[in-house]
Amino acid sequence: MTTATTTAERRSPGVVARFMSRRASWVPVFAALALLIVIFALAQARFGNFLTPRVISSLLLDNAYLFILAVGMTFVILTGGIDLSVGAVMAFTGMFGASLLRDGVPSAAVVPIMLLIGAAMGLAIGVMVQFFDVQPFIASLAAMFAARGLAFMVSLDSIKVEDTAILWLQSTRLQVAPGSWYITPTGIIALLVVLVGALVLALTRFGRTIYAIGGNESSARLMGLPVVRTKLLAYVVSGVCAGLAGVVFTAYTGASYPLNGMGTELDTIAAVVVGGTLLTGGSGFVVGSMIGVFVYGTIKSVISFLGADQSWTRISIGTLLLVFVVVQRIIVARSNRR
Repeated sequence: MTTATTTAERRSPGVVARFMSRRASWVPVFAALALLIVIFALAQARFGNFLTPRVISSLLLDNAYLFILAVGMTFVILTGGIDLSVGAVMAFTGMFGASLLRDGVPSAAVVPIMLLIGAAMGLAIGVMVQFFDVQPFIASLAAMFAARGLAFMVSLDSIKVEDTAILWLQSTRLQVAPGSWYITPTGIIALLVVLVGALVLALTRFGRTIYAIGGNESSARLMGLPVVRTKLLAYVVSGVCAGLAGVVFTAYTGASYPLNGMGTELDTIAAVVVGGTLLTGGSGFVVGSMIGVFVYGTIKSVISFLGADQSWTRISIGTLLLVFVVVQRIIVARSNRR
């Protein structure tokens, strides 16, 4: 019995180690989920009315645009890149779309135009990165300044949106029963984007190529994978998501303003990293990014419940970002040793 027990004890760590090794990329995701559950539990214990249908619904609907941006950012970061332009592109597409709506252009035409503008901005970044060997940080920073400037060129003042179709996206509430949780079309759009993004990364060749490029771009080239096309498409996806976020955010606020989305790119990156995506690329999941956005939104709600200044949100997220980056480094180091 003693010998058998000793043998089992020796084997157990090996089994656990193999499981952790095979699922190492999921460890940060589980950590983010555990953190979210802990925050929920502490908030409910502290306030007593935190886990209500209204608060839970608000977490999704108030951050619908951020969910969409996080999906696009996940694609880019997985390739080893970065996109600092998403907040400015969201503002520019929102301003341009609002100006078209004000001039009487139907929303059925405005929304595709906003998506095309976002795609064009993403493609421009991808071209600079791939064909002119510009670092993603610099290329997307240039696009950020350009998009923000273009937003101001449309108008220095806010533009109110009165189009019924756009406002319907946020004003319509769908709920199972009175007093229960509810969702709006903007929330449904955000969830659909998350679902499509997750399926594309998990089930398509494009998604597998993104992971391969982020893991080792040189090896991906030697394998004959379409590296250039894939990286270009990743930035286009991010741009389209920024354009769609412009639609959702415009519907959410009922107006567009050239200063909308200031700092949103940093919130998006933080949410994606907290959700388990490696900044070096090659590892991460859209589901993790969704959890990261929920963590961000929950912390923001807790601080609001406390009546504290919202600057504490950025302090908290910054601290979490640092912790999760350190955890990622440890995981990568252990994986390399194996």
